[in-house]
Amino acid sequence: MAGVSESDVVKSGGSLGRPFRWLWGAYAVSTFGTRLAFDAFPLIAVVVLHAGPGRVAALAAAGLAVGAVVAVPLGPWVEFRRKRPVMIATDLVRCAVLLSVPVAYAFGRLTFAQLLVVSVVMSAADITFRAAAGSCLKALVPPGDLLTANGRMEATTWTATMLGPPAGGAAIGLFGPVVTVAVDAVSHLLSALGVRAVGTDEPRPVRTGPAGPRAGGLSAGWRYLLTSPDLRPLFLNTVVVNALVMATAPLLAVLMLGELGFAPWQYGLAFAVPCVGGLIGSRLARPLVARFGTHRVLVVGGTLRVCWPLGLAFVRPGGAGLVLVMSVELGLITSVGVFNTVLATRRLELTPADRVTRALSAWTVSGKLTTAALTAVWGLVAGVTGTRTAVALAGVLLLATPLLLPWRGHAHGHARAVSTGGR
Repeated sequence: MAGVSESDVVKSGGSLGRPFRWLWGAYAVSTFGTRLAFDAFPLIAVVVLHAGPGRVAALAAAGLAVGAVVAVPLGPWVEFRRKRPVMIATDLVRCAVLLSVPVAYAFGRLTFAQLLVVSVVMSAADITFRAAAGSCLKALVPPGDLLTANGRMEATTWTATMLGPPAGGAAIGLFGPVVTVAVDAVSHLLSALGVRAVGTDEPRPVRTGPAGPRAGGLSAGWRYLLTSPDLRPLFLNTVVVNALVMATAPLLAVLMLGELGFAPWQYGLAFAVPCVGGLIGSRLARPLVARFGTHRVLVVGGTLRVCWPLGLAFVRPGGAGLVLVMSVELGLITSVGVFNTVLATRRLELTPADRVTRALSAWTVSGKLTTAALTAVWGLVAGVTGTRTAVALAGVLLLATPLLLPWRGHAHGHARAVSTGGR
């Protein structure tokens, strides 16, 4: 990445080539499938298996935690293998395990234990796929186009999140509670075909460390993240913020679908419409970086994104409650759209090519384990204090997380870090 300045990063753009379009298409179809099945497992647990807040929180926590542990040895193993075959394999695994849910439901055999197992497999496969995909993206896209590529990925995420949940809610109303899981399974099959169509030659990575699928190999990823003066504060902040936000998701499902009596389509709509903010944020990322620089955008965007979730503790039944949720989510998602786009680009720029998979695996594993732990804790808190109080507590704690951001950044000049290859 030598010789790439911040102006190069900001001015570059346009067509990113056929291989990227196939990768983008594969990401789009699987993301739309996943968002169509938005909160499908908590919904199935509540509506079909009549689970309460504790079991719903346990479902989310166990899937994340055990899946992350299973994924730990896979990061270093994937690092020194061709990434696209790994991505195809994980897509096919996700397709197979998801299909087991509608099959079991059709025969009256669906259990809470099966949902737990599927959650674990999905979590491990998701971590592995994301890590491999990040390395694949860095290899396919020139350094100056990474911000553009990540902006398109982020915009796709929020478009899918905006359209998927309402369509999923309508599909559930028409065809039953597991139909969206079946569609999600098919989307991963289509994603595998898209990744295969990328078609460029992919050389086998050169091994620079010890061989074998060992957890110790992933320590290189954590070591890099924790010793990087630029990435460490972003890593810590992002893990904590995402965990606090996600810990309340099962509780909001119980609160809105159970206590407040919202229909599934209303619940989906409340979180879908504000996703237009993600489109806005992802489109704003490039001009904001051009005007203010990467460091300032990360700090301001990272602060703004935590100012909103406390409002979710005040949701009430009826139309006013839906408007409140939509307003809070719009502010949150717009800020996240900016922050995530710039963060994803910055992370790839600063991470050496032979360490990307391990660093991304370590980042994702840390995030999922932290989210799992806090989700379990917040399930217990909700059992003691009530669902609404638990949501409010998470919102208050989020207000303190900007202290973890790199306010006194080591690389105010983005160009300096990029021109040295981010080493």
